[in-house]
Amino acid sequence: MSQPGVSPNPSVWRDRRVLITGHTGFKGSWLATWVSHLGAVAHGVALTPPTQPNAFEVLGLERHMTHQIGDIRDPSVLEEAMARSQPEVVFHLAAQPLVRLSYRDPVATFQTNVMGTVNLLDAVRRAPSVKVVVVVTSDKCYENREWPWGYRENDPLGGRDPYSASKACAEIVTSAYRSSFLAPSDDAVPRIIVASARAGNVVGGGDWGDDRIVPDAIRAFEAGVPLLVRNPNAIRPWQHVLDPLRGYLILAERGIAGDSSVAEAWNFGPDEGDDVTVGALADALVDRWGDGASWSADAAPGNPHEAHSLTISAAKARARLGWRPRVPFRTSLDLAVEWYRAHHQGTGPDDMYALTTRQLTQFGDER
Repeated sequence: MSQPGVSPNPSVWRDRRVLITGHTGFKGSWLATWVSHLGAVAHGVALTPPTQPNAFEVLGLERHMTHQIGDIRDPSVLEEAMARSQPEVVFHLAAQPLVRLSYRDPVATFQTNVMGTVNLLDAVRRAPSVKVVVVVTSDKCYENREWPWGYRENDPLGGRDPYSASKACAEIVTSAYRSSFLAPSDDAVPRIIVASARAGNVVGGGDWGDDRIVPDAIRAFEAGVPLLVRNPNAIRPWQHVLDPLRGYLILAERGIAGDSSVAEAWNFGPDEGDDVTVGALADALVDRWGDGASWSADAAPGNPHEAHSLTISAAKARARLGWRPRVPFRTSLDLAVEWYRAHHQGTGPDDMYALTTRQLTQFGDER
């Protein structure tokens, strides 16, 4: 198992006002659970949960936070959210998160991922309560040249598909707002520390998104049909959802303490050499689920382009934040399958919330 690395400090979060955009999504629900568990006063603004079922409802999160439905493409929604929550910390996770959907609806993808980020940062600069912002983008923001080594934060941004391009644009927008409006200064303007975070492919209980390998597998296994895998030889930087979220929290803590050096871009990914093929992931899921689960290659023609290899380097986060991945690959699948099996067996919201907080306490809060 990886070395523990740093953990969030509950004393920093107790009674602190936090706004999460995209709190009804997979990562947003886990982050909302975590900050609530740490004692923060959590607020969220997002669209209605994107799938049925979804982690937000399965965990009963509406009982643990203030919940606002709204579209970040509408600037007034974010202005209202800022005024209502008066946040000190903002985590921006709201996004159109799917590569294949970006091919079907590129306009909405750019509107959400680019203009949504513009709207968020523009609302932030007029919100006197805000001290720290963490903008979450993606490892796919890099110009992917299929290198065998991990991309670093100073490598060129780019994107062949609309999703990847939109995330590169969101990084450029974040950098521009940081430099133009939000950078620490010597005058009387309060400083707002703005960091961006780029994470690899995350797994964990509660993801039911389309065209993602773990939720696709769970749907297939529960239906008793083989999982169809589009690119079994593709390599991705898989990690449990708790690892990058811990990085986001550590970034915010450093910002709360006034450390302006974190106001830049950060990668959060698995240790070098821990990247795994999609086929190996499918094998591991089949082994853990049992009950006749299986997978086969999807030979259907017409699948859009997807990169064969994509890895990122988290050396900067290890060296400067003391962060490192904590959940080994196979353990991350154990945790995910445990979560999905509990839901499949009809476990109620209180017990699902308890299971989720137990997992995050064991692998996120350990000291």
